Amino acid sequence: MEFYTFSVTSANGYESLVAKELEALGIARYSIGKGNVTFSGTQAEGLKVCLWSRVASKVLLKLFEFDIQQEKDVYRNARRFDWPALFDVKRTFAVDTVLSTGSFKNSSYLSLVLKDGIVDSFREKTGSRPDIETSQPDIRLNLYIERNHAVVSMDMAGDSLHRRGYRIAHVEAPLKENAAAALLYRGGWEQVAKSGGSFIDPMCGSGTLLIEAALIARNMAPGLFRKEYAFEKWPDFDRDLFDEIYNDDSQEREFNHHIYGYDVDIKAVNTAILNIKAAGLSSDITVKECDFKDFKHPKEKSIIVTNPPYGERISTPDLLGTYKMIGERLKHEFTGNEAWILSYREECFAQIGLKPSIKIPLFNGSLECEFRKYQMFDGKMSVFREEGGVVKTEEEKRQMAEKRRFKQNREFKKRLDEQEENAEADIRSFKFRSLEKKEPKKARDSREPRDSRDSRESRYSKDSKGSKGSRDFRGSRDSKDSRGFKNSRDFKKSFKKNNRRFDDDEED
Repeated sequence: MEFYTFSVTSANGYESLVAKELEALGIARYSIGKGNVTFSGTQAEGLKVCLWSRVASKVLLKLFEFDIQQEKDVYRNARRFDWPALFDVKRTFAVDTVLSTGSFKNSSYLSLVLKDGIVDSFREKTGSRPDIETSQPDIRLNLYIERNHAVVSMDMAGDSLHRRGYRIAHVEAPLKENAAAALLYRGGWEQVAKSGGSFIDPMCGSGTLLIEAALIARNMAPGLFRKEYAFEKWPDFDRDLFDEIYNDDSQEREFNHHIYGYDVDIKAVNTAILNIKAAGLSSDITVKECDFKDFKHPKEKSIIVTNPPYGERISTPDLLGTYKMIGERLKHEFTGNEAWILSYREECFAQIGLKPSIKIPLFNGSLECEFRKYQMFDGKMSVFREEGGVVKTEEEKRQMAEKRRFKQNREFKKRLDEQEENAEADIRSFKFRSLEKKEPKKARDSREPRDSRDSRESRYSKDSKGSKGSRDFRGSRDSKDSRGFKNSRDFKKSFKKNNRRFDDDEED
């Protein structure tokens, strides 16, 4: 049995959640890093993580690693690797580069260096080269550099894992699916669903929290709705193995309670209904048009998890008044239950006027937010505790202890505005925007044309420093290339279509 090295990436602060998911899949040995969890496992385990992780962004399969001092080290190591054994020359590919720490600053330039090494490797071994496709490539590669160490990997899913495939409509600034799952994990919804309880999102938007809550309650894999994964295009993809994993519903469970969503915006309500139908979860979720100010006490024990507007990407005419109304409704209509609210501004939380029992820092995109729990009970807290009430569980106390580490290690990186001409460019024709402003017009007009493979090879052999900033939802799955997972193994069994795959278009 052959083992591979995988890196499961996530937003900062979600690493412990990813680790718990790996444990649930039977992966006991792993290493938690910053924004990733690495483990050594079999091909089946890698496929399971892609299908089952609710919180991860990517699952990367390591190809090779090397020490790096200069950009040319990327080219040299890329060129000597046997890329044609990994994917066909007719496949398109793209390179993503992530720089953690060190002297290299320009991720776009390093992506081009790796691209050139791959292209020249193909030309040398096959006489032809694959094309670059930046938006929807067949193969997506990842270059990760930390200090003077580089790792080149293949992205197993291709598109980010938060793109489940059930969202066929959306509203402004929707909550990412993996971020929603993280909130539900943090809020303890899985335990509530198992013990018997309902879920409420009074400001449900396009229904992301509702759908993710239903998937968790029924223990359905979040990747069931994706139309395809990148690894399905690999020449060594084992279709029988993945089909066995994909169609195994032995872990799914019954959910005998209900999930409710409300929104004051009828457009959001209709959008949520469309997405819920696309996910095949209409029997578990009910969505209605209702203003939170008209919210009434639920008939059964429930938990609220909601992501109200907080004036950053989306707002309301009276933002602070909205939060004051939230606090009033919780106080008078939600006693005996608990509510979790995600927000970005302290001013908004202050308007709620209730004392939170826990504050957990979480990222929502690039915004460092807080996820606060409000334990709603009558009378004094001391009496509530004497009667056996729990304000903070041991797990919640541990999560709060992460706050200091989270604050100290946060990073905000600006995304480079990569234009298509740069993505398609050769190293010499790559345009450094910061330098272009200072460069005289005549000098720009007189640039040399794109250089040949031989000139690139010559250039990388010099000691130059280069850049200064250096998944009934399932429809049939098409049968394409199908050899074994290992390069040397020939696949001889044809894939049988099972007509169990979701067919609606995935949101771009």
